[in-house]
Amino acid sequence: MQKFIKPVLTAVALCTGLLTVTSASAAIACNREGECWHVKNAYNYHPEFGVTVHENNWRWGVGEKYRWREHPGRGYWRNGVWIRF
Repeated sequence: MQKFIKPVLTAVALCTGLLTVTSASAAIACNREGECWHVKNAYNYHPEFGVTVHENNWRWGVGEKYRWREHPGRGYWRNGVWIRF
């Protein structure tokens, strides 16, 4: 009987919002200097970092000056240096 009850309770919890399932989502982060990189999770960057997080489909406009600077791991670019956190 318990093999039947557990899946039913899980389904009820999902339907009623009692259980939250989160998934990673890709995003694009850019700093004030125009350096942009992909992030796997939308981190809460402190305002003093000067980082703006955009949706993954974001593109810069004509005449805007941005450049890609990919880097593995968690952190952000500041003045051309990768700062880990």
